[in-house]
Amino acid sequence: MSETTQDLKGRVALVAGATRGAGRQIAVQLGAAGATVYATGRSTREKRSEVGRPETIEETAELVTEAGGVGIAVPVDHLERDQVHALVERIDREQGRLDVLVNDIWGAEHLIGWNTPIWEQSLDDGFRTLRLAIDTHLITSHYALPLLIRNPGGLVVEVGDGTREYNETNYRLSAFYDLAKTAVNRLAYIWSHELREHGGTAVALTPGWLRSELMLDEFGVTEENWRDATEKEPHFVISESPAYVGRAVAALAADPDRARWSGQSLSSGQLAQVYGFTDLDGSRPDAWRYIAEVESQGKPADATGYR
Repeated sequence: MSETTQDLKGRVALVAGATRGAGRQIAVQLGAAGATVYATGRSTREKRSEVGRPETIEETAELVTEAGGVGIAVPVDHLERDQVHALVERIDREQGRLDVLVNDIWGAEHLIGWNTPIWEQSLDDGFRTLRLAIDTHLITSHYALPLLIRNPGGLVVEVGDGTREYNETNYRLSAFYDLAKTAVNRLAYIWSHELREHGGTAVALTPGWLRSELMLDEFGVTEENWRDATEKEPHFVISESPAYVGRAVAALAADPDRARWSGQSLSSGQLAQVYGFTDLDGSRPDAWRYIAEVESQGKPADATGYR
């Protein structure tokens, strides 16, 4: 499948949590395939969210349109039921349909106590994390799925961190983070059952080591010179751009046989092998296989055969 093929013209997508990172590029790559994309989040040109970063949903919508789709930015706090309800009513009023729902809402990076036992963590920060990571997905699905099931063939993508298999057997470095990312994978399984009789598909999807804006800033590199970060962290050699997982979602949305994946936990690297898309540099990183076979085994960083 070509990254430039307009497979999704006439399709309508909601990318909930599209301000930055995976969500932004999922929106952009759906746009590149011709979709109309509603990009939501809390960070706008007028006001930043509690995350405090400069990226905005207006920028995301503009990138969607530049890529060939129609980008529509809507400020939404997905914990506020009235805002989510109004968003879905607007999509229904303007488009009359919803074909793809991507639940990528997160925004809790600043709240995580990494490698800190539960008795030393802030309960307030932890419960806020769970609300941002889980409640938002439940609220959004509650209001959006009735529109999505109006036509058979709808797709729901729950974006998380880690495959179901990996998260079941590995501690994710924080009780609240671990619980949040395990729950997101489970939600996809739940939606797959609830959508089945309506002809809908739901999957959990994880990127690998994501070169998000935040991660690039932490390493002091850009997308152009990201390999310089391997001097500090050699295993960063397996990292991938957010466009990679975006292309994974676009490939799923364009696949008439996507129901074969319903209920499964998938990764961008896994789907690249099936659909043939690549990352921006033309490679196909398979991060979770690398993490299991190289990094977790204590082997030296070497992405040969993994990208």
